[in-house]
Amino acid sequence: MLGKGPVESFHRAHPSSARPMTDDAPTRDTLGRSLHDLRISVTDRCNFRCRYCMPAEEFGPGHEFLPRSEILSFEEIVRLSGVARSLGVRKLRLTGGEPLLRRGIADLVAMLAAIDGIDDLALTTNGVLLAHHAEALSLAGLSRVSVSLDALDPSTFSRMNGVGAKVDRVLAGIRTAVAFGLPVKVNCVVQRGVNEDQILPLANWAREEGLTLRFIEFMDVGETNHWVPDQVVTADEILETLRREFDLRAVDRAHPSETALRWRHADRPAEIGIIASISRPFCRDCSRFRLSADGQLFTCLFASHGHDLRPLLRGGADDEMVRRMIASLWGLRDDRYSEIRGSAPTHKAEMSYLGG
Repeated sequence: MLGKGPVESFHRAHPSSARPMTDDAPTRDTLGRSLHDLRISVTDRCNFRCRYCMPAEEFGPGHEFLPRSEILSFEEIVRLSGVARSLGVRKLRLTGGEPLLRRGIADLVAMLAAIDGIDDLALTTNGVLLAHHAEALSLAGLSRVSVSLDALDPSTFSRMNGVGAKVDRVLAGIRTAVAFGLPVKVNCVVQRGVNEDQILPLANWAREEGLTLRFIEFMDVGETNHWVPDQVVTADEILETLRREFDLRAVDRAHPSETALRWRHADRPAEIGIIASISRPFCRDCSRFRLSADGQLFTCLFASHGHDLRPLLRGGADDEMVRRMIASLWGLRDDRYSEIRGSAPTHKAEMSYLGG
């Protein structure tokens, strides 16, 4: 029997249908963007305190994280992922917080990998725990892993992660992942006056290792990272720095919703990309939903609020009702924050909560 409250309200607004879940035409929003990707935060906890995400003064010892009872179970995550798959989702990415802090994460990977039609199952991590988990993740069916690495210089890295973590542990995690057959992509958030001097060292290292490297413009996600435009090192500046040392050849996007501008070294297969959300917004091609650890569905990385799916999941709704709720949310979606930055609502959810 259906529960009361939000579930009954949705049921009254959307009368039930006998039509089962099928792979219909792509679900599109008000700007014609199809749903293709689902990013799933499995925890709001992290073992780093990076200033652009979870600054220590805001996320200190007294910070209240989500109670375990409010966090979605693996079964609930898999159920939602299966429903999203029927609406066109082909790519899943596990995020956090730090997803490797979630106990049994390899079990979740195996459950998601078993969903028919998911072409790409990825995970984003800070890499400190990756050496311990890489083999299990690979065996469970993970497609690839993205590792955040903002500096090779030990002192810069230690200062940026906010807890004194050692860069050698991250490098060991990357090597272990590669050894177990996991393709690795490295992500670096560039902040002026903080780590722009690491652009060339990272690019040289990634080139020698044969790894894909992505530089990310410092973004105004959330309310606690004290973002100011002056700290943004733009894509043009990053590319100018790279071209002083490397012969780079432009690479076409593999999919319209790809976020990175891409180049390949002329003499190596390693690739460099730049995610330019500030200087070159790509909102018109965004195909992503984001699911927080407690079941809030966000239509944009810069959204002020999500849409709570737990009442449906825990109130007796069948998959078809959940499907129509998700389809309705996507159909009403009109987000384009990066295009209208400055005129959008000022309050934004934290990246550590909704997943990057």
